[in-house]
Amino acid sequence: MKNRVFIYCERKGHGAAEQIDNAYLTVCLALCLAVILSLCLTLIDGARRNGARLEAECVADIGLQSIMAEYHRELMKQYNLFAIDASYGTASCSKANTEAHLKNYLTKNLSYGDILFSDVFYRDFLALRLEQANLTKVSILTDQKGAVFRKRAVEAVKADIGLDLLQELQGWMQAVEVNGMEEGKEEAQKRELDEQIDGWIEEYDGMEIEVAEEEWQTLELRNPTESLEAKKSQGILKLVIEDSETISKNILYTDYLVMNRMQRGEINRGNMAYESPGDVDGLIERFIFQEYLLRYMGRYGAEEEEDALRYQIEYLIAGKDSDVENLKGVANRLCALREAANAMYLLSNEKKRGEIKVAAGLVCTLIMLPELTPLLEGAILLAWAFAESVYDVKSLLAGGKVPLFKDDESWHYGLLAAMEGGLQDQEQEGEGLSYQDYLRIFMMFTDTEVITARAMNMVEADIRRTPGNSLFRMDGCFDAVEAYIKIGSGHGYQYEITRQKIYD
Repeated sequence: MKNRVFIYCERKGHGAAEQIDNAYLTVCLALCLAVILSLCLTLIDGARRNGARLEAECVADIGLQSIMAEYHRELMKQYNLFAIDASYGTASCSKANTEAHLKNYLTKNLSYGDILFSDVFYRDFLALRLEQANLTKVSILTDQKGAVFRKRAVEAVKADIGLDLLQELQGWMQAVEVNGMEEGKEEAQKRELDEQIDGWIEEYDGMEIEVAEEEWQTLELRNPTESLEAKKSQGILKLVIEDSETISKNILYTDYLVMNRMQRGEINRGNMAYESPGDVDGLIERFIFQEYLLRYMGRYGAEEEEDALRYQIEYLIAGKDSDVENLKGVANRLCALREAANAMYLLSNEKKRGEIKVAAGLVCTLIMLPELTPLLEGAILLAWAFAESVYDVKSLLAGGKVPLFKDDESWHYGLLAAMEGGLQDQEQEGEGLSYQDYLRIFMMFTDTEVITARAMNMVEADIRRTPGNSLFRMDGCFDAVEAYIKIGSGHGYQYEITRQKIYD
């Protein structure tokens, strides 16, 4: 009996030990599972947080890229410029329109509703939703009096433009400035001389003079440059363009174009900072901007049929509302510059000055008024220079070239031909500067802001002529945006994102 009891007790003690071990294991597993579960939940929460943050940032970037992808197609096609049209083809041109598009893209990219059987197979683990989306800053092409437009235009062609031409252009401009070739003083001098000569003619014309003993002759006086002046009165375009019917009659109505709206303060304005280039960079930018305009806008001899004005570069220089007036303004300016250069050549050429002196002396001898000789010399010289300048302009408009300063080989008219005033000789190609080169000089002498404003007028007018763009406005074109986006989560998280996008 004792042995049996002993065995029973021993077995009983062994069972208690097993129970104690099992209790320890249960407590240990419970504690471990609590720690592991906490770790797993923490990892899941961290994955949700980071995943939500990543998705929010991706959605924000995609949303901004989407509105930037809505650039105006016609503006890019015609002028190689990328910009968001904030009117989207409507009469309302507002930042709110672009904000609405941005919100639409963000909302759709945060939603799983477009996934097939999303309710059955998917669960929105992140539960993100758009709470706020605003464009806090925008940059508009018309900002800084068009400086943003000018900068984007420069960027569009900068890689293709060499600076060698800029050095030549600076040399041409310096020669024109130093010699006062843009002042047009030759015409004023010619008018003054003609007034004095006409005074003498009025006083002595018709007088009876004794040519021999008891032999009298009626004095008939005439200004030797009269024929040429009669031609000049017809207007420069009739002298340099044989068929005036080929000249474009297009007219630009500017009352509601961007330049006039800017003057009235009726344009949208952006609020992004703009850094203007320095002196050196500013000159380079101005030069490249001019090359951009010459590349994308029409001019005489390189017209675009669909443009609002055919002679757009001439409009940038002259600023008139019609092609006829713009071409006339540039032709007159070109003629005045060439007349100054030609007068300088005649003054420096002893042989031709001798011809002028002989001709003036002969005329004054015939009319027996030697005191008129100095006046006639000046009038004949300027008339000869004008006749040559008409030939020069005619050659340039026909696609030829004329050097800035002529020599004996490049001089065309003889004195007699110039005084007869025919001016019908066939123009030649020649060597030197082209019509486009002279336009470059005139553009450089025109205020940059004026050129920019007129260029924006042209862009706006041209785009409005295309289907669906009759309400297009340059001050509704955003080239850069900054957005503040706030995205919340059904799990209590919030993400605030600020992003800038710009066309590069």
